[in-house]
Amino acid sequence: MSTSKDMENPASRFSAILGSAARLPGVRIDRASYLRRALARHCSEAEIRRAIELSPASAGIPLDVLDRVANESITFETAKVSAFSAAAGMPGILALPATVPADLAQYTGHVLRIAQKLAYLYSWPDLFSEDADLDDATKNVLTLFVGVMFGTQSANTAVGKVATTMSREVARKLPQKALTHGVVYPVVKKVAGYLGVEMTKQTFAKSVSKAIPVVGAVLSGGLTLATFRPTAKRLKKHLSGLDLAKPAPGVVIGEVVAVHDSPISDKDRAF
Repeated sequence: MSTSKDMENPASRFSAILGSAARLPGVRIDRASYLRRALARHCSEAEIRRAIELSPASAGIPLDVLDRVANESITFETAKVSAFSAAAGMPGILALPATVPADLAQYTGHVLRIAQKLAYLYSWPDLFSEDADLDDATKNVLTLFVGVMFGTQSANTAVGKVATTMSREVARKLPQKALTHGVVYPVVKKVAGYLGVEMTKQTFAKSVSKAIPVVGAVLSGGLTLATFRPTAKRLKKHLSGLDLAKPAPGVVIGEVVAVHDSPISDKDRAF
């Protein structure tokens, strides 16, 4: 009974969608593998190695290079999610109960994929632990990232605060306290509630677009294309403007002149 009531709560509804999407195969991006592949055509081996061990900012990789790579990743993810949405629209109205929830989960999965890719390019640490389940800090920061994508100003402010905390502390992991108990936490709950409502609206819109076979595929794919790319661009713009993304003090473009803390190893699966 309590579970049913929880699912009527928009924040709980979004949390459930997020958790389900995060468990889908291929959603979790291996940070090290992604950075190596994404930067291979733009950076030297030394820069790539340092970007993986520390961060792209610590490696002195220029923002214009990171922006170019980010755009490539956005184009790739947009094409994939739009193709899936179009394919899900083919069966028509008889398949709606199955295709709409699946499409929503896949859409959210691609939102999480691009959020991770952009975060890693703009010097955020590995978001997922080795555990199968999301920890609270990761779930909350992903909620804020999605909030930024959907244009929530409070999410923009909260992400900025978290980034500032990490930048000051030269942190290599998410600030657990700030994200789960600090001033950012109430914002997370508010943003999750807003996203729960927005996801419901999106589900309804996709249901309508899929009602007619073939035509529904075109409309569904087009709707996804029209919504995914702008939201990803919004997150890119916000993350690239944070101090965390800027080359670290003592780092000259193309040549690392400062010695930082010992490196850490990051792992992830690239797509």
